[in-house]
Amino acid sequence: MDAELFPRSRTEVAPGAVHVPDWLDAARQRELLAACRDWARPPAGLRTVRTPGGGTMTARQVCLGWHWYPYGYARTVVDGDGSPVKPFPAWLGELGRAAAREALGVTPPPYDIALINFYDGDARMGMHRDSDEQSDAPVVSFSLGDTCVFRFGNTETRTRPYTDVELRSGDLFVFGGPARLAHHGVPKVYPGTAPPELGLTGRLNITLRVSGR
Repeated sequence: MDAELFPRSRTEVAPGAVHVPDWLDAARQRELLAACRDWARPPAGLRTVRTPGGGTMTARQVCLGWHWYPYGYARTVVDGDGSPVKPFPAWLGELGRAAAREALGVTPPPYDIALINFYDGDARMGMHRDSDEQSDAPVVSFSLGDTCVFRFGNTETRTRPYTDVELRSGDLFVFGGPARLAHHGVPKVYPGTAPPELGLTGRLNITLRVSGR
């Protein structure tokens, strides 16, 4: 990947949805990974999310600021150990606002929710919308570790039309405005593609949202 003839360029995947490759440098990726490992420890640590129909999500999750569960938010891990959700750090919110400015040229209200999803080589994420918030501020997504296929769709249906984007470690993806409620998912992860120097087996996705509460 380092030997690519043509560097990857910033791409507007859809109006309001922008992919910025390599936005996080190696040092910032290591800092985020260390923080994610701390956040993943109990109490209120990494958990398996159970859906109302009785199924489970294959990507495991930990939340900051507000705890997400299908389909709402709480201040405690209501579908886990019952502990108070871990606090949302101000520095992470500032990173998110800088990312939104870089990608969309806007400065959103302060971010107060982080959903951190861990994918092993077999994990997937079905097509869904981030629609449980009361704010329409842009969603900011950082990728660490293994490369994945990120499927970005439309606001009306989980099916086509959609665009598949390859997200690598350090990439930024932001969607807001007309794309804020677009369906999206992760149909595939490529095991063993993380930068060796990062020291991560698997993929972490850090998604920032504004609750509007």
